[in-house]
Amino acid sequence: MSEYTAEIKWTRGKDEGFIDNRYSRGHSWSFDGGAVVEASSSPQVVPLPYSVAAHVDPEEAFVAALSSCHMLFFLSIAAKRQFIIDQYVDHAVGVMQADDHKKISMTQVTLRPQVIFSGDRQPTIEQIEKMHHQAHEQCFIANSVKTVVLIEVVS
Repeated sequence: MSEYTAEIKWTRGKDEGFIDNRYSRGHSWSFDGGAVVEASSSPQVVPLPYSVAAHVDPEEAFVAALSSCHMLFFLSIAAKRQFIIDQYVDHAVGVMQADDHKKISMTQVTLRPQVIFSGDRQPTIEQIEKMHHQAHEQCFIANSVKTVVLIEVVS
């Protein structure tokens, strides 16, 4: 068993109300390695100025976590198969809408990884698709959610 921790901290501004719902949703995420991420609700959920558009929101972080987990497994699988990767870029998109139970949720995340390989040994499209399938099967985050995760291989 492994445990992962994060400290989520929000403090009401000195001159902000609270029970009138007029308070900043800006807060921070602190991680054990020392990284601090400025976070907020999404402006699509809580209108400005009560959300902070420049900060990461939980929905973006969810999409990024799925993409990052998938990428890390893909890189590992490719390395084991002796393929050299120079760059991996994913323009991942999450869709939030009502699910089958009429609850608003992240119903689908589409990963669109573009991978640049180098060296004499180049994988076929079939090998790339198989590595993506294996990465998806191994991704801890994808295995933890009910969201549909699609992978559209971009060449």
